Amino acid sequence: MEILKRFRDIMTSNIHALLDKAEDPEKMIDQYLRDLNSDLGKVKSETAAIMAAEKRERRELEELQKEIEDMQRYAKKAVEAGNDDDARKFLQRKAELAEREKTMQTSVELAAANTQQMRQMHEKLDSDIAELESRRQELKGKAAVAKTQKRMNEFNSSMGSAGDRLSAFDQMEQKINQELDEAMAMQELNKGSGTDIKDLAAKYETKADVESELESLKSGINVDDELAALKNEMNKSE
Repeated sequence: MEILKRFRDIMTSNIHALLDKAEDPEKMIDQYLRDLNSDLGKVKSETAAIMAAEKRERRELEELQKEIEDMQRYAKKAVEAGNDDDARKFLQRKAELAEREKTMQTSVELAAANTQQMRQMHEKLDSDIAELESRRQELKGKAAVAKTQKRMNEFNSSMGSAGDRLSAFDQMEQKINQELDEAMAMQELNKGSGTDIKDLAAKYETKADVESELESLKSGINVDDELAALKNEMNKSE
């Protein structure tokens, strides 16, 4: 029977091992509880049916055993009454019933074993449900902490990658600054090589040449002419 096989698997299972393997323990807990409660209802129904079957088998066995006892009692009475033929018939019937008794006894033992097995399954499911219900929030809390830790680990890992990218950015900035410095230096060098020709010629003028030029400028001034021009300007204004 498929239900018996499935419930045997449940009996030998380990809740915590199942949760450890689950990708989402929180959902696994809720689903497992739903399955267990559903299975518990089926186990109760199946157990009741098997227990009823055992009781029926036992009742039939008891009736058969009573009939065997009756055949034995009737055989004795027939012998006492001197009716050996009747006694033989009762004893023959007793022998036939005794053969049936063996088969029925086997059926009763099998029914009893099934009842015991179903009772064990019921107890196992009851125990698992009670344990899981009592630890439901604890397990969910642990699962939530595990999820948070996982996200933190992923965040820390991403921050490490960001640090690598920042380091690479710093290296690029250093390279750009170096190139800028080199460009400015080259500009300075190019500027020095293009000196104006007048500035270049000024280096070769002597002090004497400068003084001679000044002297010539002084000698070119006529004081008398300047005085006459001043008087003439003053007379015009009068």
